[in-house]
Order: sequence, then C-alpha cells, then structure tokens
Amino acid sequence: MIEKNHTKLSVRRQCELLQVNRNRLDSRRVKVSAEDELIMRCLDEIYTQMPFYGSRKLQRELRDHGWCVGRHRVRRLMRLMGIVAMVPQPSTSVPNQDHR
Repeated sequence: MIEKNHTKLSVRRQCELLQVNRNRLDSRRVKVSAEDELIMRCLDEIYTQMPFYGSRKLQRELRDHGWCVGRHRVRRLMRLMGIVAMVPQPSTSVPNQDHR
C-alpha cells in the first residue's frame, strides 16, 4: 500500500494520508544472538527433563551446566521459547461461592 520509492509522495505523506504510524512499516525483528541460541538449546534440554522448574531454578541449572546467566535473561529466553513452569498458578482473585 505504501510505496517507498514513490515519485511524488514521500513516505511521511503517504502515512499521514493513510493514518498509519511510520514506525509500523518495518516489521520488528527479534534479535537472538548465537550465544542465546546455545543457551536456549540447553534450556530446552533441562525443561524437557524438569518442566516444573521456573526461571530461578532454570538459572541455577544453567550455571551448573557452565552458563553464567542472570534470571531476567532466562525469563526473556523462556518467553521467546514459550516455556512456562507447569505448576498450579495462584488463584487469589477467584471469589468463594459461599460468600454471595
């Protein structure tokens, strides 16, 4: 719809006419380094053995395997991979049926 090499209309003007933000033209690419890919492979191996581990325990396991990573990096990689610890989640907002 938007032509970057248009002869008469600039990209800015085309975006104004279509009411589209210019920053949405290019797709965002997730930057994954080669080191992150190796860590993600190791995370996958650990997770298949112990799917109930969260980010803290996975970080400790990665340190035992020789990777020096922080918990936030492990959480980011888990989010990229779609990994979630298989434990019951808290249900604090569920009202009791007897309290009507």
